[in-house]
Amino acid sequence: MKKPKFTQRLIALYFSINFFFTISFVVILMYFFRKHHKKIRYIWAKLQLILLRVRLEVAGEPDTTAKMLLLNHQSVADIVIMEAIYPADLAWVAKKEIGDMPFFGHILDYPEMISIDREDRKSLIQLMKDAKDRLSKGRVLAIFPEGTRGDGTKLLKFKAGAKIVAEKLDLKIQPAVFIGTIDVFDSKNFLANFSKVKLVYLDPIEPSKDSDWYKKLRNDMQNVLDKELS
Repeated sequence: MKKPKFTQRLIALYFSINFFFTISFVVILMYFFRKHHKKIRYIWAKLQLILLRVRLEVAGEPDTTAKMLLLNHQSVADIVIMEAIYPADLAWVAKKEIGDMPFFGHILDYPEMISIDREDRKSLIQLMKDAKDRLSKGRVLAIFPEGTRGDGTKLLKFKAGAKIVAEKLDLKIQPAVFIGTIDVFDSKNFLANFSKVKLVYLDPIEPSKDSDWYKKLRNDMQNVLDKELS
């Protein structure tokens, strides 16, 4: 059961202060120990699950041969959870505005995440180049195909970027659906809870076997979300 809004805002303030100081520390650590950024991110994420008191339930298992992870997006908690539990070194595709932030933008730079300018038509070329580079280093691309945070109940329209990269590079896809991360930390309304979250792994997809895979994937992910919420 959710707490009163005043209490949720106090928890959100606690979360925000925690993120400010711990992410600052992580940026500094990754500056000095760039070869160990994966371990640093992992330890940070595990600590966050404790500090945020996230009760996580996982259904299914990830396919370790997949090269792209596609997730619905509700909260920063999505990233925290995947950094804590996913077996591969994830290369997140994030909007350029995050990388442009003073100091905190290095959270993308030092661990070689991928930033994309959604206003620049040429950004897809750079995305493809960066994707190839990260894959060559044994990393797995992590993308929110909605492009931004949703309300936790209805998936937004999928952007074309993930589809183009997956098909051009012939990548095996690991889809997964989060249920309830918006209750952990809803940054748009500045509300937070010590809450339960469920992650459901769907069957992997090979785009070369179905030209309509992207549309079907969105429908399948929405169906999982509807079922779990009901």
